[in-house]
Amino acid sequence: MLYYLFEYLEKHYDLAGAGLFQYISFRSAMAFIVSLLFSTIYGKRIINYLQHKQVGESVRDLGLEGQVEKAGTPTMGGIIIILATLIPVLFFSIVDNVYIVILLVTTIWMGTIGFIDDYIKIFRKNKQGLKGRFKILGQVTLGIFVGAMLYFHPSVTMKEKLPEKLQYETEEGVPVLFADAKKSTKTTIPFLKNNELDYAAALDLFGDGLRDYAWILFIPIVIFIITAVSNGANLTDGIDGLAGGSSAIIVLTLGIFAWVSGNIIFANYLDVMYIPNSGEMTVFIAAFVGALIGFLWYNTYPAQVFMGDTGSLTIGGIIAVLAIAVRKELLIPILAGVFFIETLSVILQVSYFKYTRKKFGEGRRIFKMSPLHHHYQKSGYHESKIVTRFWIVGIMLAVFTIVTLKLR
Repeated sequence: MLYYLFEYLEKHYDLAGAGLFQYISFRSAMAFIVSLLFSTIYGKRIINYLQHKQVGESVRDLGLEGQVEKAGTPTMGGIIIILATLIPVLFFSIVDNVYIVILLVTTIWMGTIGFIDDYIKIFRKNKQGLKGRFKILGQVTLGIFVGAMLYFHPSVTMKEKLPEKLQYETEEGVPVLFADAKKSTKTTIPFLKNNELDYAAALDLFGDGLRDYAWILFIPIVIFIITAVSNGANLTDGIDGLAGGSSAIIVLTLGIFAWVSGNIIFANYLDVMYIPNSGEMTVFIAAFVGALIGFLWYNTYPAQVFMGDTGSLTIGGIIAVLAIAVRKELLIPILAGVFFIETLSVILQVSYFKYTRKKFGEGRRIFKMSPLHHHYQKSGYHESKIVTRFWIVGIMLAVFTIVTLKLR
């Protein structure tokens, strides 16, 4: 909203300093600062309110060190993350930007699903929470919305770099390095020579003239990614600070991608996709990172609040949408490697247990407990050490993800 106000003031009154709001870097910095201040200052008030309402976590005794002591710790702290993200975004972003609209809808939609799940667990005393089929339905609905918006909306385009022999200069001496903006289903794929994959090209296997129906393939892929990443974030939220810190690293990396992809100079220099209008996501990302870091103020060991499904499902959904929007979704297994390995550990544990029970009459386990962070807890590692090491792994994966842009 402030963007439009200061744009008007600069245009009609030539107000000194109003032009700063034209710069994404300035608005991103302001969004980060406001988000961080809100989450740290007002976060405590929200925690006190949750305590007053007795919104406490009920803990099953799984034999983990320090687990029983956490009983009664306020949950639903994801509200802090959501509010600390939405408020700065509404103030400092161009709210009619298509990518901002998609991210706002994602935040509110996934936050609502997580809130309902936490509400049922706490106030209805039903530890199972929202039934799985309703969670999946909500994630699928969001996936259809996001996929349809990214595929059909006219503002979602990309520009491909022209071959050197086709590059030229205008009469004013301005170099033209990129082709005109166009709709495309291309995405980034690591380790291949051209570093790109076109979903629509897969339909060529079934005959000519089918590329116009690429949405039939694209939307299910979006649904799968949103469902997988949001559930992966949910599984990772098991010990103090793990999901919040890991998510901040992932989102910050996606912020770099959004900044580069939305800037024609950087896109040309680094030889990556130029995605018009995508740079505005940097404002949202800055606010989101500020909210996550501010939340860690209260969520690191010993946690004063848990994010609950209100936070974890929202975080996962936002990360998935950001990755798809900047066309880096195929890098998720690397970038969100912590989420991936946590999810994989659960899949392997459950599958192996069922297999051995069927074959030998008793279920056997690969890990002492899943997800993976509980395995290390069972092995005697303190949870703060586990979290710190997972963060370090997350940083290494983030750096490697950025490096893959030049591995081709």
